[in-house]
Parts: sequence; C-alpha cells; structure tokens
Amino acid sequence: MKQFVVLPKLQKGDRVSIISPSADLAGRFPWVTELGLKRLHDVFGLKPVEYPTTRKLGASLEARAQDIMAAFEDKDTKAVIATLGGDDQIKLLKHLNPEVIQANPKPFFGYSDNTHLQLYLWNLGIPSYYGGCLMTQFGMEQAMHDYTVEYLNHAFFDTGDYELKRSDVYNDISNEWANKDELEKERVLEPNNQWFWDGHGDIEGTLWGGCLESMVVESAAGIYFPKDKDLDGTILFIESADGNTDEWIADYILSGFGERGWLDKFQAVLVGRAKAWELNLHRTVEEKTEYRKKQREQIVKTIRQYNKTIPIIQNLDFGHTDPQAVLPNGGRVRVRSGEQRIFLQY
Repeated sequence: MKQFVVLPKLQKGDRVSIISPSADLAGRFPWVTELGLKRLHDVFGLKPVEYPTTRKLGASLEARAQDIMAAFEDKDTKAVIATLGGDDQIKLLKHLNPEVIQANPKPFFGYSDNTHLQLYLWNLGIPSYYGGCLMTQFGMEQAMHDYTVEYLNHAFFDTGDYELKRSDVYNDISNEWANKDELEKERVLEPNNQWFWDGHGDIEGTLWGGCLESMVVESAAGIYFPKDKDLDGTILFIESADGNTDEWIADYILSGFGERGWLDKFQAVLVGRAKAWELNLHRTVEEKTEYRKKQREQIVKTIRQYNKTIPIIQNLDFGHTDPQAVLPNGGRVRVRSGEQRIFLQY
C-alpha cells in the first residue's frame, strides 16, 4: 500500500502560494482574482503570495513549471493554491524536478486540469486536496458558500475524520466573468438529489483519482499513472469537468481501468455530480437530469462488468459543482454502506 507523508496544518496568518499551472485566466479577469485573494485573507485569515506567471498571459510551460517548484521551495508559504484549471497541465510535468518537490512537501489545492499535478504528487507520496481553486471557490460571486468554507477549513486547519454531507442545493451554471457586475449576482441554486448508492460493504481506503477529461490524456500517455501495487486498498474518485462529456467517456476510462485489473484493487468508487451546463450549452433542468442519469447508469454498468460488489456512490458534491467539498487526495476515507455514510480524514 502506498505510503504518504503527513503534512502540517496551517494556522491563521500563514502565507500561501498562488500559482497558475494551467489556464491564464487570472490575468484575463483580474477582478475575479482579486476577489479570491481577498476572501483568502478575510474568510480564512491567510496571506496570499503570487509568483511571476500567476497573472502572466501566455506563460510558457517551462515558466509555469518554475513557479510550481518555487512555490513548493518557498519556506515562507505553507500551502499552494491553483487559480484555475485549463487543458495543458500534463505537458509541463516533464519540466518539474521531483527531488525539489519531494524535499519540500506542502498541501496543494486545485481540481479539473490540476488532476495532473495531483497525480504527480500522489506518486511522490505527497497528499493534496481536490478542490478549492482561487477564482472559482474563493472568488465565488456575491459570497462563498458556507458548505465550501466548511470543507476548506477542514483541509486548511483541522485534523481527524469529518463526515461528507450532502448539500441541499447545487449550482453548475456559471456567470460571465467578462462582466464585472456579475460578481455581485448570486449564482442560480437548484434542489439537489439524494446520493445514488449501488453495492455494499463497509470499507476504508486511500483516495486516488481526478476528472475524467484529464484521465483521457493520462491514459493515453501512461507516464504518470501509479504502479499497480500502489493502488492496493485505494478508493477511486472521478467527476466530469465539461457538460459535453458524454457517458461513453466514462465507459472508456473505466473499461481501461478494468482491463488493467484496477477495478479489483479499488475498494469503492466515489463519483461527483456531472457538470451539465456550459456558457455555450444551456440545458433545461429536465435535460440536465437526463444527461446525468445516462452517465450514472453507464458508470454502474461498466464497473459491474469487472466488479459485482464494490460500493459506487454518485451525485457527490465535489469537482465542478458548487458548493464544493474538498477531497483529501491521498488521504483516508471510510465508506459505511449499511448507514450510507462517508467519512473523510483530513
């Protein structure tokens, strides 16, 4: 079983590194960036520190990689937070020096395209936190969601087991960042469904996973996936980042995992609510419901071809949804199927 370092918790007043390892939207929409920085200070009592490419437009892969290493090496900061995701992060991993990062472990926060850096850290035995990007969760329009703040506080400051709860409402409809006035508007919140639970068993394991779109290129590259033996006793988590991600993508990724023998290694599968709306793809409530239903059914169908019993829990509040629970990637999770409860170890 893979072993992980234990990272120290933050304290109020600590400095944290802010980097842009993927898209350069922090420079394109500085008013959103500034709001996120303000929330880090006002809500969490942390002091953000930016790096050369944090707001630089069109920064090279090499320059962004240098910022990642500088952020981990910086003795004055206690965590690293990504501004946002993107679509090319896997290309910069070859420019990282694993010895530098391994010698300076600290918690990293991000999701979506940041899956790649999290998988890289996982292989080095460094846990991270899936969620909590500066421009989305911290820079949430009007105010941060209490649910999001709760799980970020656990990740930043708390140690121990905390129950993963279901939010009564959710949002996946984005506002237009190009219009500064949108920051004053509350996002549309919709009633949330219950969790969809299939399978049985009370188990415990170490989290490993990320977003499905990132897993597509990771599967093709085959460079940064863990060794088979390192996945013994793990729990897979996945979620889809794009409203255009049809169910066949989940089928292909999970089939690949099944053919590798991984679906016999995973103790359970946690699935975040599928993002079903985009600025260029406006679905009705009914259309979103059907879109998610197709993905849920396909995930169960594919996994059951390889493993008949492991718990599959879907519609969880992590990934491309708000409010958002931050998952401890590389941390321990307990699944209690009889009670239909999940506990995360921060």
